[in-house]
Amino acid sequence: MRACLLFLCGLLWSATVATAQTSPASATTTASAMAPKRQLTALRITQPIKIDGALDEAAWQEAPVATKFIQEKPNPGLPEKLPTEVRVLYDDAALYIGAVLHDVSPDSIMQELSQRDNLENTDFFGVFIDTYHDRLNGYGFLITPGGVQLDSRYSPAGGEDFGWNAVWESRTSLRGTDWIAEIRIPYSAIRFSKAPEQLWGLNFMRQRKRDNQRFFWNEVRPAVDGFVNQWGDLTGVRDIKPPLRLSLTPYVSAYVNHYPYHQQGVRNTDMSFNGGADIKYGINESFTLDATLVPDFGQTQSDNVVLNLSPFEVQYNENRTFFTEGTELFNKGGLFYSRRVGAQPMGFYNAEGQLRKGERLVSNPGVSRLINATKVSGRTSKGLGIGVFNAVSKEMFATVRDSLSGDERQVITQPLSNYNIVVLDQSLKNNSYVSLINTNVTRAGQVYDANVTGGLFRIANKKNSYAVDGQVVYSRRRGQAFASEAPIDNKNGYKYLVGVAKIAGNFTWRLSQSITSNTYDPNDLGLLFSNNAITQVADFSYNKYKPFWKVNNMYTYWGVSQSLLYKPTRYQDLSVYGGGNTTFTKSFITVGFNVDASPATHDFYEPRVEPLGRYFVRKPANVGANAFISSDYRKKIAYDVSAAIRGYAHDGSRHGRDGYGLSFSPRYRVSNQLTFRYNFDWQMQRNQIGFAGGLNGDEPLDRFFYDRGDIMLGRRRVVTVTNTLSGSYTFNNRMSLTIRTRHYVSTVHYRDFTRLLDDGKEESIDYRRNRDTSFNAFNVDAVYAWWFAPGSQVSIVWKNAGSSSLIADEATPQYFRNLNNTVNTPHNNSLSIKVLYYIDYLMLKPKRG
Repeated sequence: MRACLLFLCGLLWSATVATAQTSPASATTTASAMAPKRQLTALRITQPIKIDGALDEAAWQEAPVATKFIQEKPNPGLPEKLPTEVRVLYDDAALYIGAVLHDVSPDSIMQELSQRDNLENTDFFGVFIDTYHDRLNGYGFLITPGGVQLDSRYSPAGGEDFGWNAVWESRTSLRGTDWIAEIRIPYSAIRFSKAPEQLWGLNFMRQRKRDNQRFFWNEVRPAVDGFVNQWGDLTGVRDIKPPLRLSLTPYVSAYVNHYPYHQQGVRNTDMSFNGGADIKYGINESFTLDATLVPDFGQTQSDNVVLNLSPFEVQYNENRTFFTEGTELFNKGGLFYSRRVGAQPMGFYNAEGQLRKGERLVSNPGVSRLINATKVSGRTSKGLGIGVFNAVSKEMFATVRDSLSGDERQVITQPLSNYNIVVLDQSLKNNSYVSLINTNVTRAGQVYDANVTGGLFRIANKKNSYAVDGQVVYSRRRGQAFASEAPIDNKNGYKYLVGVAKIAGNFTWRLSQSITSNTYDPNDLGLLFSNNAITQVADFSYNKYKPFWKVNNMYTYWGVSQSLLYKPTRYQDLSVYGGGNTTFTKSFITVGFNVDASPATHDFYEPRVEPLGRYFVRKPANVGANAFISSDYRKKIAYDVSAAIRGYAHDGSRHGRDGYGLSFSPRYRVSNQLTFRYNFDWQMQRNQIGFAGGLNGDEPLDRFFYDRGDIMLGRRRVVTVTNTLSGSYTFNNRMSLTIRTRHYVSTVHYRDFTRLLDDGKEESIDYRRNRDTSFNAFNVDAVYAWWFAPGSQVSIVWKNAGSSSLIADEATPQYFRNLNNTVNTPHNNSLSIKVLYYIDYLMLKPKRG
């Protein structure tokens, strides 16, 4: 460990010396310099503005004009040839933005329709606002010629987050060769201070999809680190007061579920009705409370379920709106994995082990039911961001029934649980910050509680060209494991990370080291695949942002990473990697590649044995490469193709180990309203060595090896095929219908088995139990959505889901036999309707007149 620290210090010293010797007038420094800040003055109005996309009120002609936009892609720095004119008005209730976007003809204005927060083959206009002028955090409001709205939040933690939604008004219209956007952003949609005179960060953006060009009013230079820090200023906004931000969104929903149990006493069809509400309340001008009472997440998109052969859990996307909206503060430091809240009960798999003789499971809910969830977040005028998150899930039980008497009893699978997060995030000068995060999970009864506290920082120099960042996290657990009287054995743990980087210019680099202790565990409310590691990384990249030769740009990267086991300190792996991509100027075809090479590595996690260090699985030296090509999405037919290959060195008597992958994804745009997409993904790994599963002492073929306490590995072929077909029809900018069908199959065939010994050695064994597996998953998600009023929606969802896991002689590697099995496996069908209605207090409040 001392050697690793000395090595990192040496790299940091070399980087510091190199930085000190760099001339301030170098080409790199010039390329990464910030563009001058433009200013625009907003005009106060006293007469109402009608949001109709016409801009025919006199005030629009009196307001100062923002124009002379500057190209950001594909040729940074060039002035726009087709002018954009933007004006800003305001009154006591809202900010108004009017934009005239000149073009050469109506046919040049691309306007494919899509769902809210989705961009397809279309032009768009966007306005960006940094209400606290901290150069770190901001809002984005985008509108397409077809009237589709997109809104987003910008922050160092979340980057560009389109999961945030606000209620605002917009209209667009075509006028000759131009298109017009008119936007009203109520003050209730944003947060700002009570200062008598406001100074806000401001930028405007335009995309001309026909030429794949993007322009900004205040120049955004790709070689400069950050986005919000490259905005201009909005002045002239005076004597406005943050309004009372109070809204209620009640919902009602109804479900019909059908599953063919075909069991006596068990109904195949059941119905349920739900009701609840989301509440938003502006505590003051800076902070907002968001709460969901008795939430219903039954209409969220189905997870992409996979066969998991790794020692780590599968990370799924978060599709629940409450946990994707306005969570940028809670995502600082990567300590919050929202899928933990309302996740599978802790004792889900333990329920079957608690059955008595003659009993069977009748029901075992796979998801914990939330009682409520609450967020309080905001940022003061001094740049201090504060976030508090709390959620409560109810006790969960499995129901078991005696086969003879019919008596039923309940077995607890999840205690009443409270989840809590507190975040303090102070914005600093030069795109810098310092943050403190605490996550806490408290459970009723003797089940253990968990607490994680972390601090992180990023400090950049005045020119925003170099930065130092770091993170220190401490985890603490106290109590007993679920359904056990034994105390948990990882009570305290820690993690730290420190890095230094050149963050601006064509050439950038970053050096970092991290240590994660063997007892560090944030997984009660976070997600960490593996701990017990010391890792050093050196990353470099060289990018060209301006067109040259026959391409628009070039992005390249290369680096080296090395990892040791923390306790005991032992070698794990070393990897050298690199890659790049570019887009051709005329065809707009994007191509890229990635390569990596590693010497023999030691996988201490694959044996599934604690403590780590004694056993590991050898992975021989290997080289991998993949390449992709992506066509021009402006055309009716477009595609993405990628291919991958990995080869391994001989490992003793073993040879022929390799891996292949192929992905093909065409799309067909029938019209501006109808689009189809298909994705085919195929992966094969030959002669892969991995953990073959646990041994069962009650299985005769396992008994001998079980009694010896063997760790069994298998040489196997794994083939995975995924087919996904989706189609969407967008009636207008408020109504859409989407259908997505996915079939996944993964087959595993074992060739032979070995017993794992100390230090990665293996001993052949005569093991004859068939461990082959075929796993199938099938899903259909059909969603009709209608935004019938601002913030109000009707959604009708049909879901069809089925899965099967075939083992031993039943397993088959043949794709069409697996498909046939999937079709004939019992499926769950769910049809639901949900109505939510947005009620804003300001709309109900009587107007003084």
